[in-house]
Amino acid sequence: MEANNKKESRFQARGIIPAVITPLTSEGKFNEPAMRKLVNYLIDGGVHGLFVVGTTGEFYGLTPEEKREVFQVTMDETKGRVPVYAGTNGITTRETVMLTQLAEDCKVDAVSVLTPMFITPNQGQLFEHFKTVAANTSLPVVLYNNPPKTGVNLAASTVAKLAEVANIISIKDSSGDLTLTAEYIRLTRDRDDFNVLVGRDTLIYGALCYGAAGSIASCANVAPRLCADIYDKFIAGDLKGSLQAQFTLAPLRIAFTIGTFPAVIKESLTILGIEAGPCMDPVGPMTAEERESLRKVLIGMGLLK
Repeated sequence: MEANNKKESRFQARGIIPAVITPLTSEGKFNEPAMRKLVNYLIDGGVHGLFVVGTTGEFYGLTPEEKREVFQVTMDETKGRVPVYAGTNGITTRETVMLTQLAEDCKVDAVSVLTPMFITPNQGQLFEHFKTVAANTSLPVVLYNNPPKTGVNLAASTVAKLAEVANIISIKDSSGDLTLTAEYIRLTRDRDDFNVLVGRDTLIYGALCYGAAGSIASCANVAPRLCADIYDKFIAGDLKGSLQAQFTLAPLRIAFTIGTFPAVIKESLTILGIEAGPCMDPVGPMTAEERESLRKVLIGMGLLK
């Protein structure tokens, strides 16, 4: 399926979009009832979209059919209230195209495509990879840069070229490098059909100041209203309130080092009484000491009494 040369879709990726966990049963199977409850918890918390089967959603451990189930359940429960973004991450272009078309079959609103991992393609190869994926779907495509996890970095000049591709509409930058995020914005700022989302939860306010359109945020699983406040208050002109929300959120993101990712997010939800289940092996549960440290963070944020 060839994408058009001219951007016709006015779909815009913006606001606070949780990188949603994949709730699991004690046997490690997808927990559909828990997912449906989580979808409503997040939407009720004021988020502006849902991003499933990403890094926080443990995409690397799900089969294509399990991913299809997560996409379908999320779409069914969301019922069009907010856009649903599907992670379609693969090492090869062939696999990525297959997963992207699978997501399109599930009628998601957009896909997010991570750079390949394990291999280290150069910038020309990355350009061709994303261009090919985009050409094989009619869906809006959000590029996803996460060099701390993949060892592969999308250069700002490459992103500027990819922004010219018809249905590539945004990039999520989880590099943690605000200079790079700002370069993505600077080099694409003249386009009204492309924007930048930040993926490091401690940098949402800073990125908004540079001109980012929002964030795909892991911490929004736990504190959707607080994360949404960073964006909503910023847009409303309440910069002091937005910054205060950012400062309140920061300890949770910094606490990611307490356990093996994404255990801190799932454990936080469990502490708050929201069913999340375990992480996929070999990521094990947090220790009692780690859990107590995390509990203190949640209490300090005002999320737990």
